[in-house]
Amino acid sequence: MSSINSPIASGPLVRHKGRRAVVRYGAREIIIGGDAPVVVQSMTNTDTADVVATAIQVKELARAGSELVRITVNNPEAAAAVPAIREQLDKMDIDVPLVGDFHYNGHKLLNDYPDCARALSKYRINPGNVGQGAKRDTQFAQMIEAACKYDKPVRIGVNWGSLDQALLARIMDENAQRATPWSAQAVMYEALVTSAVESARRAEELGLAGDRIILSCKVSGVQDLIAVYRELARRCDYPLHLGLTEAGMGSKGIVASTAALSVLLQEGIGDTIRISLTPEPGGDRTKEVIVAQEILQTMGLRKFTPMVIACPGCGRTTSTVFQELADSIQTYLRDQMPLWKKQYPGVEGMNVAVMGCIVNGPGESKHANIGISLPGTGESPAAPVFVDGEKTVTLRGERIAEEFQAIVLDYVKTRYGKEAAAI
Repeated sequence: MSSINSPIASGPLVRHKGRRAVVRYGAREIIIGGDAPVVVQSMTNTDTADVVATAIQVKELARAGSELVRITVNNPEAAAAVPAIREQLDKMDIDVPLVGDFHYNGHKLLNDYPDCARALSKYRINPGNVGQGAKRDTQFAQMIEAACKYDKPVRIGVNWGSLDQALLARIMDENAQRATPWSAQAVMYEALVTSAVESARRAEELGLAGDRIILSCKVSGVQDLIAVYRELARRCDYPLHLGLTEAGMGSKGIVASTAALSVLLQEGIGDTIRISLTPEPGGDRTKEVIVAQEILQTMGLRKFTPMVIACPGCGRTTSTVFQELADSIQTYLRDQMPLWKKQYPGVEGMNVAVMGCIVNGPGESKHANIGISLPGTGESPAAPVFVDGEKTVTLRGERIAEEFQAIVLDYVKTRYGKEAAAI
């Protein structure tokens, strides 16, 4: 934490430092855990057997900033398609690692389709869906053996919608013997955490190295998720994947995910995240990536794209010009990032202010790297632009948006270009 001698001093969050796991594809290496940055994940919703559609969506998610992309591997057709998907991505110069999501028949698919097992960079196993009764241990072991054989890390992902029923029954029986039995909610929490930790230990007994294991315990309630992950972090030092499962659609899903994950991240818990949003009809799947990035960036944990500061508007800002400009600049900055992050290192930390009147406009603009203060109701039709705290120009007329965008681009080239970095 910050060493500033102040009762309200702030500083970088203290991360929970446990083990590290590494996910690789080609020359790309994603470190998960320890003091590595929190990793953003996403998942496709295409039919994996459709090679072209899946490859295109993976590309879109990767370009939006997803550092790992999970795909469903649920049947022989999907398993057979995985190597072709990887090949298509390679042709498009998309080196994002692919994670295979297995349920029920993963042991068979990994055995019957070795090219699929090789093409994936990581496996996701749900201990509640690997088999029932005597088959459970055998089929779990087969999946761990495949991970060992092909040197792949594994996320053991428990979900309260598909909890291991035998384990839950065992914990319920143990609870019944207590002098003061736990609540049903506490029993559920215990079952989730126990399933994850015991499965991880079993995987290590089967030969999978501890630094090849990542755990998750996903639920759909905010307070439930916080309680479960606090206990999971207390009981183990494996890297943890965070996500509010079935978060929902639109603002509900965004708010719920942000509320749950922000509390845990603030406490240093969590090494990878996914925002499980239900896409709106015709909506863009990349929304979940953008939300994940914005959670991490607004908390000061990562920097992905320049941030736009914009006022909400009030009776002084009856014009919609500042709203339209804020939207166009924000879209422009994000669209440029796939290229800019290679050409202009550090640009992701830039702040741009788009303000709508004289009350806070000049002040906020001076605090940003670049800011523009548009005129409010009854104000002079002029928009002063501030660069690094200094007023540089005043824009007027019908082309303010285009001129301001040109100023932003010039600033990026001057401030973050290789020539500037060499000075």
